[in-house]
Amino acid sequence: MKNTFKNTDEYILLFPVDVQEKLVELRKIIHTVMPDLEEYIGYQMPAFKYKGKPLVYFAAYQKHIGFYPGAEGIINFEKDFEERKYKFSKGAVQFPITEKLPFDLITKIVEFRITEIEKKKS
Repeated sequence: MKNTFKNTDEYILLFPVDVQEKLVELRKIIHTVMPDLEEYIGYQMPAFKYKGKPLVYFAAYQKHIGFYPGAEGIINFEKDFEERKYKFSKGAVQFPITEKLPFDLITKIVEFRITEIEKKKS
């Protein structure tokens, strides 16, 4: 995908309405955990920073939404992904477009990442 967007809103508008709704929901979940996160575009994906450090990224694909919490964010939640039958790799997990987003799991992952950044600061 060519980088024809300047912010998260423009990115979301590139997709069909049903996918837009999922992306808006994911964005809200992330902001529910920490309302003042900085949004930016990183690696041509919507992304969030906490205290100047990359927190999480997300991207829409034909059959899933990719969620990128970094390697530690994946390692720490592998059992959850396996239980819920989500595909995942070293740095990403795939949430199927056809299923509801796992609000509880996304919340835990974002909280974990915030804690991880806090620990590195101290």
